[in-house]
Amino acid sequence: MKNVGIWIDSKKAIIVFLKDDKETFKIVHSEVEDYRPSGGSGTRLKGGPQDVVQDSKYLERQKHQFKSYFKELAGVIKGADAIALFGPADTAEKFKKELNVNYKSLAAKVKAVAKADSMTDNQIKAMVKDFFQTSK
Repeated sequence: MKNVGIWIDSKKAIIVFLKDDKETFKIVHSEVEDYRPSGGSGTRLKGGPQDVVQDSKYLERQKHQFKSYFKELAGVIKGADAIALFGPADTAEKFKKELNVNYKSLAAKVKAVAKADSMTDNQIKAMVKDFFQTSK
């Protein structure tokens, strides 16, 4: 049985594969840009030119970047028998929703989606091992 645990945020996914008491480790970096609108104007002068921030353009681009990121992750974990998702923000939930919509066979193998703060690689490995040992 091949168990896969993924710690995921918008910058990278750390994937731990567990099979026959062996563990392998893979990091997938995302191309998702950090978007922070910069408010304010382009000049100190009253009535000067204003910077127009087009949120919808940035958000649409970010949506496509997430879709590409999730597609790459789905390709990496396609041979999994059981999947657990962990992460500090909503990225794990977004990935689960993407699996439900476009990768139904993988979505059926997701056993848990849980919040987890930033961790070292060894802490992530230990958390994934503990999860699959206690869920047997």
